[in-house]
Amino acid sequence: MAADEPVTVICQYRVRPGTEEAFLGLLRRHWPTLSKLGVVTDEPARTYRGADEKGRPVYYEIFAWRSDAAFERAHSHPGVLGIWEPMDALCEAREGRPNMEFPHVRPLAL
Repeated sequence: MAADEPVTVICQYRVRPGTEEAFLGLLRRHWPTLSKLGVVTDEPARTYRGADEKGRPVYYEIFAWRSDAAFERAHSHPGVLGIWEPMDALCEAREGRPNMEFPHVRPLAL
C-alpha cells in the first residue's frame, strides 16, 4: 500500500473511572476537528464503549486518516493537540498496557 492511501486507526482509550463525562466531551469534538482540518476521510468515526475485565471503561474510536502525511500533519496542529493532551490526562495505564493505543491498519483482500 502506498503512503498516500487512507489508513484506518483503531483508537483504544482506557478512561479513568470518574472522568467519562469530560472524556466524552473531548471525544465528541475529536473527529469533527480532524474532519475540519481535512486529515481524515469523509466516513465518520465509529465509536464504542466497553469495559475491561474489571469493569473499568474502555472507549474505541475507528476512523481513517487520509494518508500517512495527514496523520503527521494532525500531530503538529494546535487544535488537535488541544484535544489529545487532555484526553491523555483522562486515561490511565492498566495491566501493563498504556493509557491509549492506536494501531494503524490497512484493509486485507482475502
